[in-house]
Amino acid sequence: MLRLAAQTLRYRKGGFLATFVALAAGVAVLMTCVLLVESGRRHEGDPQRYGAAVAVVADRDLTVDGPTVLGETERTTVILPERGSVPEGLAGRLAAVPGVDRAVGDRRLVVALTAVPGRPVTGHGWSSTALAPHRLVSGEPPRSDREIAVDARLADGAGLGPGAATEVVTGGVSRTYRVSGVVDADGAADGRAALFFTDAHAAALDPRPGRYDAVGVLAAPDADRDAVLAEVRRTADGAGATAYTGDDRGLAAEPDAGAARSLALGAGAAFAGYAAVIVGFVVAGTVGLSVRHRRRDLALLRAVAATPGQVRSMLLAEVGLLALLAGVVGVPAGLLTARLVRDALVSRGFLPEDFAVRGGALSAAAAVVAVAVVALLSAWIAALRVTRIRPTEALGEAAVEPGTGGRVRLISGLACLAGAVSLTGLTGATDGQAALGAAMGMLYLFVLGVALLAPWINQAAARLLGPVLRAVWGTSGYLAAANLRANARGMVAVLTALVLSVGLGGTVWFLQDNLERQAVAQSRDGVLAQHALTAGAGLPASAAAEARRVPGVIAATGVRRTSVVVPDRLEPQTVPAQGIDPRGADRTLDLRVRSGSLDALREDTVAVSTARADAAGWRLGDRARLWLGDGTPVTLRVVALYERGWGFGDVTLHRRTLAGHTVTGLDDRVLVRTAPDTDAGRALAGLARRYPGGQVVDTGRLTGDLAEDVAVSGWLNKMLVAVLVGYAFLAAADTLVMAALARTRELSLLRLVGVTRGQVKRMVHAEQAGLLGVALLIGAAIAAVTLTTVVRAVTGAAVPHVPPAGWAALLGGTAVLALLATVVPVGRVLRTAPVEGIGVRE
Repeated sequence: MLRLAAQTLRYRKGGFLATFVALAAGVAVLMTCVLLVESGRRHEGDPQRYGAAVAVVADRDLTVDGPTVLGETERTTVILPERGSVPEGLAGRLAAVPGVDRAVGDRRLVVALTAVPGRPVTGHGWSSTALAPHRLVSGEPPRSDREIAVDARLADGAGLGPGAATEVVTGGVSRTYRVSGVVDADGAADGRAALFFTDAHAAALDPRPGRYDAVGVLAAPDADRDAVLAEVRRTADGAGATAYTGDDRGLAAEPDAGAARSLALGAGAAFAGYAAVIVGFVVAGTVGLSVRHRRRDLALLRAVAATPGQVRSMLLAEVGLLALLAGVVGVPAGLLTARLVRDALVSRGFLPEDFAVRGGALSAAAAVVAVAVVALLSAWIAALRVTRIRPTEALGEAAVEPGTGGRVRLISGLACLAGAVSLTGLTGATDGQAALGAAMGMLYLFVLGVALLAPWINQAAARLLGPVLRAVWGTSGYLAAANLRANARGMVAVLTALVLSVGLGGTVWFLQDNLERQAVAQSRDGVLAQHALTAGAGLPASAAAEARRVPGVIAATGVRRTSVVVPDRLEPQTVPAQGIDPRGADRTLDLRVRSGSLDALREDTVAVSTARADAAGWRLGDRARLWLGDGTPVTLRVVALYERGWGFGDVTLHRRTLAGHTVTGLDDRVLVRTAPDTDAGRALAGLARRYPGGQVVDTGRLTGDLAEDVAVSGWLNKMLVAVLVGYAFLAAADTLVMAALARTRELSLLRLVGVTRGQVKRMVHAEQAGLLGVALLIGAAIAAVTLTTVVRAVTGAAVPHVPPAGWAALLGGTAVLALLATVVPVGRVLRTAPVEGIGVRE
């Protein structure tokens, strides 16, 4: 059977090319998504910073208990956005573990070296040099608060050596230090460079007093390593921390390693799910259409005594061979695409430089098997009708286009539409990721419902459009309407591909535009201050107080941006938050408070956006339990509910609540409002010069910066969505070309009975216009319903924003693609002499 299948592929190259393209592109798309997941799972950062430690005890994630299902508690782990810390006393407990030589606490300070402003640098205490280990190559260790040691990368890049003086910015303040010594960098050429203070000075500079970023455990030379690690893990568990060993030490060492792993896993898994559904639609439609176009061949085989099992085996063998060939092309294409995606993510700061595309064999097998299974199942289903009939009826069945479909198909289609409608209510009752997930489910149910009901939709459209087609195209329009009615079932794959393209593109792409627009509009409308004091290294809390003392300033509010973890109906969510000093905040910020007041904001209270409060079930006056960015649990009383969560974060805290719980301990900006007819610009500029990199900017520029930040974050979604929409468009064109080329006999017969070439062209144009109009109308309706529902749930806006140029590009691009994919192959068919065309195989 394999030999027969191979011969069939050899002599029907054109017929199988479209199926091969759909399968290969499907493998490439799935391969890209699965590679992201596998690479994220394998990413462990660079453990070099803790190369000498057998274990590193740190707190990098938070595990939250969820609902209990069937007696088992669901648990969700989220990466801490502010890098959790461990108490200093833990180092002593770890040092007391039998077999441990030393337990060294490591502080990780955010610093900047003015001599090399573009180089990422971290500050540490001198004792942590034992963890790499670093070796002193010149000079001596720092011995006073005004001395530092630098690693060789900084020494070479800035020309620093023992005795040199340099400016170091930390805690928003620039200080002059003398370089006491240079340590090696273990041969590392990339990554973050390091400088070292005395241990006492590092502790004084640390914004989280009494805490270590991590504790490295050094084992004694003759210790039983397994026993040491077991006891270290027990000690770490008792402190609510994690013991990282082996390559996992990189997750504790690198600040971006855990976030990069989470991003790759989350994005890859989410879009792999979406891609699997789309690939399923496309492959099923393309393979099914390919089999339907061969009804005469299959009927002839049945008439010459081929059994149903033999015919089905031949079809499955053909599709199986095509799937293997598609894997040969799709796997390398997916690997290349994954590398391009990785480079794009790194260049935009989503992933660190050391993130590598790993894996291949497992990802390739998963992608090829998934596509092959869908293709084989589709081929088997499509072959059932031909193989179930008696041999003597086979050719007669093939000569007539089958009817619309059975009762099961009709009921299933109506059930899908009913399910999609019910999901509109679920989408409206949730928000955030839950609403987006429900919306995507609604979109796919709508498309599946249209695919199942497509024969009835096509017939109804042909009847309704018949008078219009006849009025515009005359006799050719009459033939077009008749063809649409007769070929209602044959155009199912074409209608589905076009609806999927418009529905997916119109929903997901424009959703991101709405999120960006909402965030920028809320930020613009909610900032009442005219000026903002900013600094590249951050601002200390005293900056706001200094700004208030400037003549003409009526209010100044320091804003510290962070993220917190909040409960949700399904699983905890990491949401943006801000810490402010509420003194005079009503003059600089308008969060559009709907109940309560920001004046009541204290260390033990919180203000929450209305959307987040609804998701978490919080009401004014409730005690809200959440986790700060470093994993510290807090229970705060809700004193205000506000609407502008997209522009300012879902949670607003008192700045003192965040003290000691953020990596930098600094404000991002100070919003300054001045009295009318006063010129405080010169005085504010003088204040800004007191802080490294400080400047005074118009708040309108902050809105522009926010727009850029939101656009960058939205780029990831748009990039992955573009891949999926591009595949859907490719599938639509692929299906249209298949359908057009399969009409050689039909169009040749029309020309033999007297229909002119021009009339045939006009007939095809009329058919395409009718089919395309129905597809665009249905796809746009699905996109409008889905987009409106999810935008209302996520942003609260009643009507989504849809740029006219965007809709024109989407609908116009789909129309041009559909017309070209039909007109070009039909033109090729019409160049064939009718006498020759009538003898061509289907």
